[in-house]
Amino acid sequence: MKKLILTIAVIGIFTTLSLSQNRTLPSVEVKTLYGGNINIQKIENSGKPIVISFWATWCKPCKKELNAIAEVYEDWQEETGVKLIAISIDDTRSMSRVAPYVNASDWDYEVYLDPNRDLARAMGVSTVPHTFLLNGANKIVWQHKGYVDGDEDELLEQIEKIAK
Repeated sequence: MKKLILTIAVIGIFTTLSLSQNRTLPSVEVKTLYGGNINIQKIENSGKPIVISFWATWCKPCKKELNAIAEVYEDWQEETGVKLIAISIDDTRSMSRVAPYVNASDWDYEVYLDPNRDLARAMGVSTVPHTFLLNGANKIVWQHKGYVDGDEDELLEQIEKIAK
């Protein structure tokens, strides 16, 4: 009986993990920093990997992660062709802080706003930072929650695996 329960639990875990991977982006509109809208399904990178990082101006680990990646982003782009898209979940009260922070940080990322968290909800984001890696076909192949120093190295390893 214990073996049966264990087997069912393992199958459930693997099913959940496999369902969370290789899924496509939802059809959800996000805002640009300059007042426009874009459907997230329209993002593209000519068959190269895309990283989508959910963050907020009030989230210190988020900013730490994106600033750490900014230091090596140009090298990553040359090596793998990756594109990073940062999606702020700042609400309408704090979203006015996003553009000044991004400009002061000198990020070379595309930055979008999800003030109502429609995209975050559709992608199952409950905490930030939450990072997704998409392959060249825009399928989610990996994701990671939280940030500690060095997590960007694991992200680069995952990018390198699919960029070949």
